[in-house]
Amino acid sequence: MGSLSAADTLQLPVNLRGIQLGRPVDMLLDLETWHVLGFVVRCGDESRRFLPFAACQTSADEIAVASALMLLEDVAFYTERGVSFRSLLDGEVQGGELHDLLFDTAGVVTTLEIEINDTMQRIPAAGALVVPTRQAA
Repeated sequence: MGSLSAADTLQLPVNLRGIQLGRPVDMLLDLETWHVLGFVVRCGDESRRFLPFAACQTSADEIAVASALMLLEDVAFYTERGVSFRSLLDGEVQGGELHDLLFDTAGVVTTLEIEINDTMQRIPAAGALVVPTRQAA
């Protein structure tokens, strides 16, 4: 499988063998290494939990987990250590505004999709600096 869009991935259900456990409301990133750390998930009971990227399989159709125990309760611990994808949306990067990012199945962010003068462009993520514009979800 190729690259996945962060914006599209946040529209997917988090499933355990076809049973929906929740939906991602944000993605946490390590901007120094441009890696996906995991997802902030709103579960069926309206609680928010953290799902580590390494504990799930992300595809074009779902974010699959092998166990509900992978959804961790201490979301604040992880949000303090990562940067919210939603906080980066519309942030300034190389003279444009961030609209999306692409990552591979290993969680490496490879490409940033930015808008410059009403034109969408894709640039390499490595070495890019994005200035956050809003609060996390």
